[in-house]
Amino acid sequence: MKAFLMHRARDFDWERELPPSAAALTQDLGLETLFTAMAGGDKFLYEVAEKGVLYSLQDPEEIIYRQHVLNDCIEQATVVAEMYATTIQAIEGERKVWRSFVNYPAAILRRAIELLQLFVLQLKKLRVIADEHVGKFHSAGFAALFEMLRMELDDGYFASVDEHLRQLKFRHGVLISARLGKGSKGIDYVLREPRQARPVWREWLSFLDRSALTIWIDPRDENGAKALSELSDRGLNLAANALAQSTDHILSFFKMLRAELGFYIGCLNLRQRLVEKSEPVCFPVPLAHDGPEFSCRGLYDVCLSLSIDGKVVGNDVNAVGKSLIMITGANQGGKSTFLRSLGLAQLMMQSGMCVAAEACRSNVRDAVYTHFKREEDPTMTSGKLDEELRRMRGIADHVTPNSVVLFNESFAATNESEGAEIASSIVGGLLEVGIKVFFVTHSFELARRFHLQAMDNALFLRAERRADSQRTFKLLEGEPLPTSYGEDLYRRIFGKD
Repeated sequence: MKAFLMHRARDFDWERELPPSAAALTQDLGLETLFTAMAGGDKFLYEVAEKGVLYSLQDPEEIIYRQHVLNDCIEQATVVAEMYATTIQAIEGERKVWRSFVNYPAAILRRAIELLQLFVLQLKKLRVIADEHVGKFHSAGFAALFEMLRMELDDGYFASVDEHLRQLKFRHGVLISARLGKGSKGIDYVLREPRQARPVWREWLSFLDRSALTIWIDPRDENGAKALSELSDRGLNLAANALAQSTDHILSFFKMLRAELGFYIGCLNLRQRLVEKSEPVCFPVPLAHDGPEFSCRGLYDVCLSLSIDGKVVGNDVNAVGKSLIMITGANQGGKSTFLRSLGLAQLMMQSGMCVAAEACRSNVRDAVYTHFKREEDPTMTSGKLDEELRRMRGIADHVTPNSVVLFNESFAATNESEGAEIASSIVGGLLEVGIKVFFVTHSFELARRFHLQAMDNALFLRAERRADSQRTFKLLEGEPLPTSYGEDLYRRIFGKD
């Protein structure tokens, strides 16, 4: 049995290791805040959210497939929560079933029977949910799941399981056949279907008495009882292992369904937090990589919104056909916040999630990388520029031509001229192989170099500053200016001259 809610034709691998870029992305984009909101205090949901977001989908059709499943979850949140609770009951119930310290066949069989009885109850719940609510779900993912539940878990299946469980309790003893091998030792032990209970009337017929073929073991004969137990275990071994494998298969289904539903539960938790704040959310439009394309309306930093009481200013950007987006402007004007919103939107879109915007369209990318400024190394083992170049080398080792790299005040640890030379060489090389670049900088020299080239595939944005020095946190198209208005901060801190 397969869930196929996260992927059309394969399982969601929620137990694999995080990708190499996970730590930098989490730190630079504030993903811990996003995962915490999705988890709602649940450690398991936090882990599922990490894997779901950081392992992005690469196919627009797969993203749309997941969006449709999420839309069903939004419209039928109560039903989805009931299904999720059912998987938890099955998994937690398995942990409470006694497990013998010695794995002998009889003990394995007893535990497997108890587990299967527990799992059948939860499978029946899922089947009832599928029967009652199948018409309310419209995505291909839920349609396939409900069809599987209704076809594979029909009344005949449950009747067959109940009959097998009844027989496996061996109320009338264990019937085993064997042959004599070398040295008159038993071989080829086979568990046989239990004979039917003998009708009472047959006990009246003395000529049918088979007591002469029966061996009775004295209650005090410990060796005889042990030998009989070993004979029974030989016959039960195959049945015990087969039933144990069946319960493992059903348990793995519940675990997978829990993980896949858990990701969508996390998406619902996040969406609920934003809706309660009246923040806009939308399903983005994922596009194939036919050329660089990005546009948004009302895009905001979802992690910032989750961290403050008020609403966050959104931005509108049209970067269709642009491979380089250079962002300059006033200090504390919202440049870094906007850069994070871009990275978050790309990751969330490629996870099949809603995006924190009124509308959004973007190409699907192989991966997202970040290169943000860091604090000084407290160990003083290397300078800031060495550390920046080392991180850039790490990105270069993994980046592909269809990736996107976000730079935030990178290579500013040296003087402006040298920093501009290093940054322009790196950005030029990335653009040459088709990598998309978003670059926030205070370096007028760097921004001016690219602006003077009058590149058709470059877009220059500038943080708005009003004449009275007020920041609107809006990003507008505009050429770089030779000042970041640092004097505004000086006046704000120390007062007017």
